[in-house]
Amino acid sequence: MKPSSSDLDVCAQEPIHIPAAIQPHGALLVLDPTDFRVIQASLNAVDFFGADTRVGGPLPDMLAAKADDLKAWHASNVALFQVPISEGALHLRAHRSGAGIIVEVETVPPGPEQDLFLRLRGLVEALSAARDIGGAMTVAADMVHALTGFDRVLVYRFDGEWNGQVVAEAGNGRLPSYLDLRFPASDIPAQARALYVSNRVRIISDVNYDAVPIEPSHDPDSGAPLDLGFAQLRSISPVHREYMRNMGTSASMSVSIMVDGRFWGLVACHSAEPHSVPVPIRDACDFIVQSLAMRIAAQTHGEDAQSRVALGRISARLLAAMTSGQSWLDGLVSVPEDLLAQVDASGAAIVAEDRYLCVGETPPEADVRSIVGWLSSRGEQDIVSTHALATQFPAAEPLAATASGIVAIRISELYPSWLIWFRPEVVSTVQWAGNPHKSVREVGRIHPRHSFNAWREQVHLQALPWTEAQLSAARDLRNAIVGIVLRNAEELAHVSSELQRSNKELEAFSYSVSHDLRAPFRHIVGFAQLLRERENSLDPKSMHYLQNISESALSAGKLVDDLLAFSQLGRTAVAQKKVDMNKLVAEVVRSVMFSAEDREIEWSIADLPVAWGDATLLRQVWFNLVENAVKYTRPRHPAKITVEGRTGDEMTIYSVTDNGVGFDMAYAGKLFGVFQRLQRAEDFEGTGIGLALVRRIVDRHNGSITANGEVDKGSTFTFVLPTSEKKGRALA
Repeated sequence: MKPSSSDLDVCAQEPIHIPAAIQPHGALLVLDPTDFRVIQASLNAVDFFGADTRVGGPLPDMLAAKADDLKAWHASNVALFQVPISEGALHLRAHRSGAGIIVEVETVPPGPEQDLFLRLRGLVEALSAARDIGGAMTVAADMVHALTGFDRVLVYRFDGEWNGQVVAEAGNGRLPSYLDLRFPASDIPAQARALYVSNRVRIISDVNYDAVPIEPSHDPDSGAPLDLGFAQLRSISPVHREYMRNMGTSASMSVSIMVDGRFWGLVACHSAEPHSVPVPIRDACDFIVQSLAMRIAAQTHGEDAQSRVALGRISARLLAAMTSGQSWLDGLVSVPEDLLAQVDASGAAIVAEDRYLCVGETPPEADVRSIVGWLSSRGEQDIVSTHALATQFPAAEPLAATASGIVAIRISELYPSWLIWFRPEVVSTVQWAGNPHKSVREVGRIHPRHSFNAWREQVHLQALPWTEAQLSAARDLRNAIVGIVLRNAEELAHVSSELQRSNKELEAFSYSVSHDLRAPFRHIVGFAQLLRERENSLDPKSMHYLQNISESALSAGKLVDDLLAFSQLGRTAVAQKKVDMNKLVAEVVRSVMFSAEDREIEWSIADLPVAWGDATLLRQVWFNLVENAVKYTRPRHPAKITVEGRTGDEMTIYSVTDNGVGFDMAYAGKLFGVFQRLQRAEDFEGTGIGLALVRRIVDRHNGSITANGEVDKGSTFTFVLPTSEKKGRALA
């Protein structure tokens, strides 16, 4: 039965770091660091620390001789304190947990570690002599097997999705071989991986142990549960113990392989019967495994450096081609072998504004553009990579033969322009330890699977994974492209400055004319009104002429006011602060409805996210959009107007939708131009400046606005504003 996501979530959230119990092969105390008073203790503490051990009492006599050493350690920055006690028969280990000190003791059997140094002395030489990482892992597995006496020792490596594969093994044949088998990520959930990182060594001497409770289970002062995440005696999750029984193992030990601070894998040890390993041997195994980690890191760094040098030569040739060609686009495609070799791809496509270029094996242009649409919808990521595109973008599944994997770099933030490399599907057969898709569900929880027999699965819709060196080469190429684009922009700066100067002069002229025309139009309206009131003997036609004069002057005055607002906008500083869009929209709706009280309008206004910008200017945006929605739904009974907003990746998105007369998308490009109208003036009043003003305000906020509509079916106006984190970012 396939588990539900909620079941797996519950399993993954099990609080395994606070079991309030330990394994019985040792004992545990929690000390108050101020006076070394015992504040918590395992129920078997008396058996290890002596009869004078009690909760609330002083440090037991057995530890009194180590009190000064403990105090000195606690005052230092050293994470761990270890020392033999009771004439070497016990091993003490102390670490900090919250405000307390956890002290653990275990019995040290005589003998096995006496020749430990001699056995470890040749480890570094043996690891260095190994021809490759695989050989080094086999050396480490053999040495851990010889030191610990476990029946089977596995070296287990994680992939990018936290599935594990056994890549080396040593054993005596008592347990079945798991070499090359894979284990699903669910076998080691996230909270368990976190403990493996913080506490590299863990042992379970007998899977059928009776857990020893800690009393009290919570800190008597703070009431917090005792965090045993760093304790070697920590009692293990019942789910994991059941997993071990199903695997046929009675004892286990694991040591984390940490490569450059990353959880790379595990050395996992198993025995068919209960088996204990003393602390010094466990520490020696940790030394072996971390030496292996250093060998892995050294070889990985060496291979990565060689790859980067080779890719650097390719980058240099690409840069030369881009700078010597008629344009950087033509330069790139003039050296197709290098463009593909940059990331070891089978095909590449460039979508830049109105141009489309491709080399090698690529999907059809329409499919590439659909991938560009998906990339653009993901937000402001400059590089996107995946070796399983169809899992993230299901529409790409039919493109598996050419595009199972992609690396894409954004080459402009103004336009949906991308360079995309492609890799084809590589069908592979994976051998799992049991069916990874099957689990047992009972009494509301997930049980570990029972079968670990080899189970083969064919994997489709995946390409070879991209290496970090290849991704770095893609980033380098993007930086080179952006640099060339910026250089071209500098060459255009002189022409641009002249255009800006002309625009400023035009703005100043527009402002002056608009400002000076306001008073004459107001005088015309005023004197026409006075004449109408003074002359009672005027015939109807004369009164009609006066009415036309007043209305024309009012329209001209409104036009002048709008022109003045439009010209002033380029001269006004834009304030940047948080803006309550819910409050603005409510005010605008009230204002607009004063002149439309008799209208039947169904409003649907969602809870709008906070914006970052100039409240006065943004109110003008809402006013124009809402007023237009009310105006162009006049023929509808009822009119329906929807206002929505949401937060995206570093942006906030707002929209106004209506069921009005709409417009033909063929003319959408005219909507935001000055004096552009798609409806007859006699049908709907207006100056043709409102949407131009809206776009200019949104542009001043580094945002964008779009419109979608259909004749006689309504329209939607959507504007996007950057958040406070995004504002001011330079565009590539």
